[in-house]
Amino acid sequence: MGYEAQALCELGLQREHVKALLESHEILLRGAIRRRFVLTSILNPRVKDDVLAFESADGDTVTLHLGSDVSEKWLRKIQTLPPSLAEKLGIGPDRPAAVFGTVPDEALAQALSNGTETRNLQAATVLIAVVKTPADLAAAVQMHSTMPCRGLWIIHRKGPKAALPEAQIRATLRDLAYRDHKIAGVSSQWTATRYARAEASA
Repeated sequence: MGYEAQALCELGLQREHVKALLESHEILLRGAIRRRFVLTSILNPRVKDDVLAFESADGDTVTLHLGSDVSEKWLRKIQTLPPSLAEKLGIGPDRPAAVFGTVPDEALAQALSNGTETRNLQAATVLIAVVKTPADLAAAVQMHSTMPCRGLWIIHRKGPKAALPEAQIRATLRDLAYRDHKIAGVSSQWTATRYARAEASA
């Protein structure tokens, strides 16, 4: 979403001017008040008298004096939650995923709960591979080669200082006739890139 505004914030006994940021999954306050509110935990969001207000998971009432237009825009975004990670990955009880590697992130673990993970490689609709090293990547590709599904999600660390950079992953997989075609954010440290294996020639 990426909305940003300077606003007067009231939180409990505090009344301070802050920089408020509305991100895809959270509201961040910076400045004299520093707080983070996950959108899925926000209760009773509303606009009254040009002020956006809501209750936090801790029971605090938060008000942001954003003005009429901005308050209404932020309210609509808060009430229209983004797709879940499972939805972005295209997995569910009817579209189970096999998993390679250790799941390093709570959001990914949640996406793989409730029957979305299978140990049956032949029944999986996609392989989700958590890779940290070139050896991990090679082993994931080997595992995927035994599966009928063409889709392969590579979960890897973000940033140029990652032990296994995204550029190296892409170059390796392209040499193996995979093509990347979708990206999904997992968390602040991890990201996912979906690859498709080339169809076998007749």
